[in-house]
Amino acid sequence: MATRIVIVGAGQAGGQAIDTLLRAGHEGTITLVGTESHPPYQRPPLSKKLLAGEMEVARTYLKSIEHYQDKGVTLHLGCTAALINLEGHTLSLDDGSDIEYDNLLLATGSRARMLALPGSQLRGIHPLRDLNDAQAIRDSIRPQGHMVVIGGGFVGLEVAAVAVNMGMKVTVVEAGPRLLARVMPPAMSAWFEALHSKQGVEIRLNASVEGFQGGDDGQVCAVHVDGAPLSADIVVVGIGIVPNQELAANSGLDCDDGIVVDTRCMTSHCDVYAAGDCTRHPQPILGGKLRLESVHNAMSQGKVAANNLLGIDTDYSEMPWFWSDQYATKLQMIGISHADDIAVVRGDMSAEQFSVLYLRDGKLVAADVVNNSREFMACRKLVPLLREFDATQLADLGQPLQDLI
Repeated sequence: MATRIVIVGAGQAGGQAIDTLLRAGHEGTITLVGTESHPPYQRPPLSKKLLAGEMEVARTYLKSIEHYQDKGVTLHLGCTAALINLEGHTLSLDDGSDIEYDNLLLATGSRARMLALPGSQLRGIHPLRDLNDAQAIRDSIRPQGHMVVIGGGFVGLEVAAVAVNMGMKVTVVEAGPRLLARVMPPAMSAWFEALHSKQGVEIRLNASVEGFQGGDDGQVCAVHVDGAPLSADIVVVGIGIVPNQELAANSGLDCDDGIVVDTRCMTSHCDVYAAGDCTRHPQPILGGKLRLESVHNAMSQGKVAANNLLGIDTDYSEMPWFWSDQYATKLQMIGISHADDIAVVRGDMSAEQFSVLYLRDGKLVAADVVNNSREFMACRKLVPLLREFDATQLADLGQPLQDLI
């Protein structure tokens, strides 16, 4: 029987789900609800090529609006889903209309965490989470101007790299003792700090942001850091994200820092699925449950959810992987390392190309690879095996990792 599938969220998870449904020949209806005016689009270029002016907005779209219309997908863009009636199988929108569904997929993503400090509503203070954010930042970049980036995570550092390349002076303000502390060990944090320092970025660690100062025109002109003003023509806030779980929680679905799903991406209600940044899901390889902020995770879960909506029993069981581009450096990561893992360095960390592999109880559980895509491809195959290795063997550059698969 043909079913009515409604997808809430026009991000990469929602876009991947639609693509999977269409390729499989879904005979029912597909309706997409998205808060932005854009169809599903790629997020990584926002802090990279789009921000640098090297990519136009239309090129970020997974598919054009015309593609969805030609395929019979009903688009409700610029709309917000207000409430789910789980028993009545209806989705209420903020314009007062209701959409009936047989199955619902929540791909609501996440939003940028903001600072609630004096002056935080001034113009010129930007998060970077969507296309509008990226365009606003790009339009504000001026050579010789001063950008202050609050937060030393991947988004903040990628924005800093683009701004420096476009001629701006950049200061990164980080509350913690090192950059990338949530995702990388101290040695890698130090490596990236040195990378940015060589490019002229001023990095302030253990720094406290106390508020913002504006001019008569309402534009930010300074950030108060540790009791002193730091001049700023533009401020970018990159201090993490918050999962968009309110729709699910208010409708009675289980949530715990994310919409709780099983390995099939099913929520606590059998007719409702969820995928992407908004989910807290089991990780069969690593064990436990986690919420991932990852394009790869969003697209993989979108495909898994769509398959299950089609009646194709599919489990999500993939090792997380990520990447970051900063200046001419490409970092590729697989797995999730812990502070007490044994770090095995392949190559010279003072060079531009090296890898750090992580052993836990003798097993290879993660890898950070800098400027070596061939070695990363080997790690993508090795790490999910969770095999035991000798640290000396892994460190030996004469031993190709490909031969260990």
